[in-house]
Amino acid sequence: MAHPVTVTAAHPLDGLGLRAVGPPALTAVAARHLALLGADDLGSTASDGPGIVSLRGTDGRPLTAEIVWADLAPEEEVSDEATAQAATGVAHVHGRRDGEPRGLAADYLTTACSVLAVQGLLAALVGRARGCAVETVRTGVDLAGLLAVGQYLAAATAGDEEAVPFSPGGPPFTTADDVCFEVETLDPAAWVAFWRSLGVAERLAGSAWRSFQFRYATACCPLPGELHARARAADWEGVRRAAKESGASVCALRSLSDRLTEPRPAAPWRLSPLLPVAGPPSRGAAAETARPLAGLTVLEAGRRIQAPLTACLLGLLGADVVRVEPPGGDPLRGMPPMCGDLSARWLALNRGKRAVEIDIKSAAGRAGLRDLVADADVFVHNWAPGTAERLGLDDGDLSAVNPGLVYAYTSGWAGRLADVPLGTDFMVQARTGVGEAVRPAGEPAAPSLMTLLDVLGGLLGAEAVLAGLLLRERDGRGVRVDSSLLGAAEVLTGPALRRAAEGGGSRAPEGFRRPLRTADGWVSVADGPAGQAGAASPDMLAGLPETTAMTSAEVLASLRRRGLRATTVTTALDALPADPRFASALTRDEHGALAVPAPWRFA
Repeated sequence: MAHPVTVTAAHPLDGLGLRAVGPPALTAVAARHLALLGADDLGSTASDGPGIVSLRGTDGRPLTAEIVWADLAPEEEVSDEATAQAATGVAHVHGRRDGEPRGLAADYLTTACSVLAVQGLLAALVGRARGCAVETVRTGVDLAGLLAVGQYLAAATAGDEEAVPFSPGGPPFTTADDVCFEVETLDPAAWVAFWRSLGVAERLAGSAWRSFQFRYATACCPLPGELHARARAADWEGVRRAAKESGASVCALRSLSDRLTEPRPAAPWRLSPLLPVAGPPSRGAAAETARPLAGLTVLEAGRRIQAPLTACLLGLLGADVVRVEPPGGDPLRGMPPMCGDLSARWLALNRGKRAVEIDIKSAAGRAGLRDLVADADVFVHNWAPGTAERLGLDDGDLSAVNPGLVYAYTSGWAGRLADVPLGTDFMVQARTGVGEAVRPAGEPAAPSLMTLLDVLGGLLGAEAVLAGLLLRERDGRGVRVDSSLLGAAEVLTGPALRRAAEGGGSRAPEGFRRPLRTADGWVSVADGPAGQAGAASPDMLAGLPETTAMTSAEVLASLRRRGLRATTVTTALDALPADPRFASALTRDEHGALAVPAPWRFA
């Protein structure tokens, strides 16, 4: 069904003034997103200290977000992107494919934290409209880091065996004509058929499936060397032919310069107010300062990570989340490692949600879903393209049942690019240049095996839903909101693309964010802007003694005597609950699964 007509400008922050003060690394993305939502940018001031982003309306009531590097950890431990990635385990998870910790060359956690700050401001405004008096929201880059590794952390501390052992390795593959590519399929038969077409024995290809399938969960993917060798013996045309014949999907890695030639919208989401006018939304239970979405109902039909994380964040903000699962329940409930009878990873995304089993392929099931939609405030899904339209469950269909609904679709490609592969995290990374942006110069481009875009896409999905709820409060209409993994990739690669467009180098310099090996672990040094107090320059690091002969404590002491900021690198996630930097904030749920803290504090 065609989308209902957009009848007003989708700017829920019209009439609000915006000011940002503090380090641009902490405030720039948040300020940009708030301006895209309609706030009048009154200017930004760069300074040391926390980032302060303030909104003020004609009533004069300010609403302020404070963004800090370290909300939980000591400030001397987490003071920039590099040390935040190191302390929270992000560098460890990203580095699993390489067998040692590696910092992401893109500013992943500050980007995620900025989105969390915008979410907090939007949730506070929705809460104000519903009767609670929120004045401030606070979030931290270290909180964003714990959220980003939440699933990996829950699995590592479950006390149960992993589905596959950790070991370095994984895609991408390279052809005889030097095309670097990713392959994707959700079907083991298609996987085996693809490799059989390239000359790999069926039994060998089949033995590699489990490692490939679980790479989303483990962030590593050791594969038999013959798979890489057979890919290297074929040309790109032969690989594409094998993919077409088998039903697998392949994607050649694109560079950031390739992306410069393709149009990109300013915003990573789209808000479309819907006809007809619904009238003022039902208030339900009163909002609470710490839970500004209390009394609202979110209906989620999500798979894997992106949509479930969107709904999880809305639940942390106080919404009642009802999860729609197929008959028999979500198969991922049984994905090892387990906490009792539930997957630790599944709990990281879905704890606290109610569940209902519905067969949306049946007429009775679809009718039951519409009944639930009639009483919901938000419906969010990430079904495959065309599924909602085919089943009569698109925005037009459901807004007829509930004119005040915020209908959210969290997709892979947002329907914006032609001839795209499956819209999964690693394929979107490959297609959009993320594989280049997250690796410094001197290293071959390769998508991270950490689910970067699924997590950032889920964050952007929640941001879009909150903007939709605020727009509904302002004009009484239901809203369709669209977000995507593609949008997440564009936000993450934005700084590199801007540097490339200005004629500078798009990639970080060689060795960027490579931790220092010590006798008993690893240490990461702050890499803030040149000249920033405590940030390391190559000359400063070159003057260090051989760190492999020193303990991490000795290296830290040496660095700090030189005025440099640094922290030890978390290389074992199961040690984080006892780590004094974070131990006080990590808890266990009723199933025994480790839970990371909500990433906002409202007052």
